[in-house]
Amino acid sequence: MQKIFHFETNLIHAGQAPDSATGAVITPIYQTSTYAQEAVGVTKGFDYSRSDNPTRQALEHCLAALESPDQNHPAYGLAFSSGLAATDTLLRLIKPGEHVLASNDVYGGTFRLFDKVLKDYGIQFSFVDITDPNLVAAALRPETRLVWIETPTNPLLKIADIAEISKRVKAHSPQILVAVDNTFASPYLQQPLGLGADFVVHSTTKYLGGHSDVVGGAIIIKDKAHYEKLKFLQNAIGAVPGPQDSWLTLRGIKTLALRMERHSANAAEVAKYLVNHPAVERVIYPGLESHPGHLVAKKHMKLFGGMLSVILKGGAPAAKKLVEATKLFTLAESLGGVESLIEVPALMTHASVAGSALEVPAGLVRLSVGIENIEDLIQDLDQALATL
Repeated sequence: MQKIFHFETNLIHAGQAPDSATGAVITPIYQTSTYAQEAVGVTKGFDYSRSDNPTRQALEHCLAALESPDQNHPAYGLAFSSGLAATDTLLRLIKPGEHVLASNDVYGGTFRLFDKVLKDYGIQFSFVDITDPNLVAAALRPETRLVWIETPTNPLLKIADIAEISKRVKAHSPQILVAVDNTFASPYLQQPLGLGADFVVHSTTKYLGGHSDVVGGAIIIKDKAHYEKLKFLQNAIGAVPGPQDSWLTLRGIKTLALRMERHSANAAEVAKYLVNHPAVERVIYPGLESHPGHLVAKKHMKLFGGMLSVILKGGAPAAKKLVEATKLFTLAESLGGVESLIEVPALMTHASVAGSALEVPAGLVRLSVGIENIEDLIQDLDQALATL
């Protein structure tokens, strides 16, 4: 679908015209596995729900509109049962013997998939400081087929210059693909296809769904030929979301712009509060001028997002004590929901990188700042930090 409206309008209407059969304003949940055929091979566009489903199709058209670079270059969307299912399907474009260059601070599940699963099938992986385009260019090999960028990264919130890296990569070889995990930013804050990337990947579980009630993933694709390959793989592998999950994600997407504004505003206030706290060694948030990637984030992102990390002076014991002392921030994995969450990545979401070059500092605490009242959030952190 061409991006003929502003972003906020596409959130509500892209791929979501009133139902042609009933006039229902909200996309129906087509809870069916199969479809009646008018004759052998003659369908109304659907034959089996693994291949396609009207509710999932509405979600895919909406996602494509949100990440499309402009009206003249529509993107293509594919939905999956999780962010890792989307990542795994995209990596099926890489053949044994080929090389993937990735950020040296990626989500723990991504590292586990790359290092503990796909490596066994002959794909080569190496990791580089994605904040330096010179290092990225120097790490490219003759067999490099994909550069995997996560920005902001999880959980160190490193910032990559997507435009500069994409330019360097394509200058080295137009055959090298560039994929960006845009989960932390969401399409509202950052649109990588317009910055030179070939693919955008999302865990739609996070900000797109936004309510901690659904698990899903997505790939948005710039090139039609790549879309057709991945559409075939989506059907062949079958890691697709059901209609209920697709509907929940669509419902969440409608308020994305409003939520991201509040997430970002609250996170900025929390960061300012933590910077001045005596128990805190360092606050990592792209919106702070002290952040080394602040200027790049300011260039690529509309706002700085709802994620931040903090390193405590008391190290790992202090981190554990803090996350167990909050009352409003819920101790839980995941992120991007309306409620505020807190965790210790080294022991939770990033336990899989322990002992590797990507190991996370033991005293680091990650906060997903929700959309609650900011005074309540700061008061909760204040009382929790007082226990240290």
